[in-house]
Amino acid sequence: MNIKTVIIDNKTIAVVECDDVCIKDAQTALDFMMSVNHETDSNYIAINKEAFAHDFYVLSTQLAGEVLQKFVTYRFKIAIIGDYSMYTSKPLKDFMYECNSGRDIFFVPSTEEALERLSKATAN
Repeated sequence: MNIKTVIIDNKTIAVVECDDVCIKDAQTALDFMMSVNHETDSNYIAINKEAFAHDFYVLSTQLAGEVLQKFVTYRFKIAIIGDYSMYTSKPLKDFMYECNSGRDIFFVPSTEEALERLSKATAN
């Protein structure tokens, strides 16, 4: 896991690149959040989509809901960066659309958009 920080408008954003799956379930999500917060003192995280287990993108497993609820509960903002064009599930696309319409979770195609969304996100 490689973590760098970017400061935009006095807001520190952790940009995390995971080569392997870092988030497999709710517990690994909590461990991940606390590790990133400890290293960067930030609750704003941009991360590559490959860091999440494959089942995260299969809504019927309920993994996405469990994991993302942890981020919201602990007042983290997260942007998940990647190409989502290979996913054809309408429920998943609807889920991502709803997340992108909110204030805490974003599914974005680029690091630049992740930084833009997170820099505009307001603290809870």
